[in-house]
Amino acid sequence: MTEQVPTADLLIVGGGINGAAIARDAAGRGLSVLLCERDDIASHTSSASTKLIHGGLRYLEQFEFALVGKALAERKRLLRMAPHIIWPLRFVLPHQPHLRPAWMIRIGLFLYDRLGGRRGRGLPGSRSVNLRKHIAGRPLQDDFVRGFVYSDAWVQDARLCVLNAMDASERGATVLTRTACVSATRGEHDWQVQLRGADGAPRTVRARALVNATGPWAARFLDEVAHVPHNHTLRLIKGSHIVVPKLFDHDHAYIFQQPDRRIVFAIPYEHDYTLIGTTDVDYREDPSSPRIDQAETQYLCEAASRYFKRPIRPDDVVWTYSGVRPLLDDDSDQASEITRDYLLTLDRQGAPLLNVFGGKLTTSRKLAEEACDTLSPLFGAPRPAWTGGAPLPGGDLPDANFEAFHEDFSLRRPWLPDALALRLCRNYGSRALRIVESCSHLEELGERFGSDLYAAEVDYLIDFEWARTAEDILWRRSKLGLRIDAQGQRRLQEYVAMRLGGADGEV
Repeated sequence: MTEQVPTADLLIVGGGINGAAIARDAAGRGLSVLLCERDDIASHTSSASTKLIHGGLRYLEQFEFALVGKALAERKRLLRMAPHIIWPLRFVLPHQPHLRPAWMIRIGLFLYDRLGGRRGRGLPGSRSVNLRKHIAGRPLQDDFVRGFVYSDAWVQDARLCVLNAMDASERGATVLTRTACVSATRGEHDWQVQLRGADGAPRTVRARALVNATGPWAARFLDEVAHVPHNHTLRLIKGSHIVVPKLFDHDHAYIFQQPDRRIVFAIPYEHDYTLIGTTDVDYREDPSSPRIDQAETQYLCEAASRYFKRPIRPDDVVWTYSGVRPLLDDDSDQASEITRDYLLTLDRQGAPLLNVFGGKLTTSRKLAEEACDTLSPLFGAPRPAWTGGAPLPGGDLPDANFEAFHEDFSLRRPWLPDALALRLCRNYGSRALRIVESCSHLEELGERFGSDLYAAEVDYLIDFEWARTAEDILWRRSKLGLRIDAQGQRRLQEYVAMRLGGADGEV
């Protein structure tokens, strides 16, 4: 006999950024919410981005002014909501006249500044620079003389998803990871849904409305799980990135124009590395496990080598990752030209079904607000939209000032190594206090698994952030997989399994 649970207002299928953000908004409006994710939070597309909160400068060429304006407005909000995991980043665009004339770039940056409200929080405007005098010109080939500098922001993408899910949970939502939605049967007034957990046991739940936030699987979900006819087409695009030892010693990022008119970023990454990406390749295989191919690796190496004095070769690559972006198919010839905007559709042919198509990290809060504005009237939700000024967990820093918080945190704990104190503040903001609050010596953080990962942090991630495997911890809750050797990873796997009572802690 399957377990019966009370009917929820919303059942959200998908634990990427859209599903987590909708769960947060809906729970804060007083709706009863159940979110299920078949794997880990942010285990697919939402942890495989270029990790930027940005308006999309290149979208101006495609006349996507509304999308860019919406994204830049969200950039300003997100910098205040999560100043620990989102911070300003200056980008350098070396000028190549034969690709885009200087006047076109100047106009684009002028619009970008104005659409962003001239000045976002802590974000200076764009300007022209002499690369022979600017620090960012030193790693570049000598024939790059002129460049442009503008502002956007960096984000720890998987943590943004986790924090949305945490806030949803703390506001009353039920979040089930490693739980697949295997069937959904529509009635006139509600949905009967069968879920299957990691142990294979079925669970039947009812929901007054269903939210399809399954990302690359959105169309397949309608076809194979909900059995709802539709005419929506998603174009799946694989984006791949490479990580190499750091190529420069400053804190600016680069945006490089390519002969095919695409752009590639080179971004400071985890202190000792440079992140280079992304590709845009049509993808027709299983979205669960995309992998970079040799042609993509070569493309990214060549794209960066066109600009840097030091050539980048495939042998330099220390790590890669790929994700599949579900973009609305607008019949564009080039994958890079497809709109990054989103579409929400409400199907009322029986119990409500809200479908989420497309979207990006930067506009996820706005997407969720629009989704809940659509759904809330169906349930008479007592509370209005609220997320625009509410900090995410750990983001409640005075005046959203990360530097002041980090300085105070470190001064009060001189026993913490500087690098560890900074990483804890960056990952957890004010929640870092929960990890170290009972400690007064480094040894009290418990077993060290390698680099600066200690048992106290692992315990926190298991207890509060749904970490269930070593991979969750090393590659999504952090990027310590770049630094912890095989022996440390095996020991972490054993520890996680022990904490979970023998559950799988695989890397």
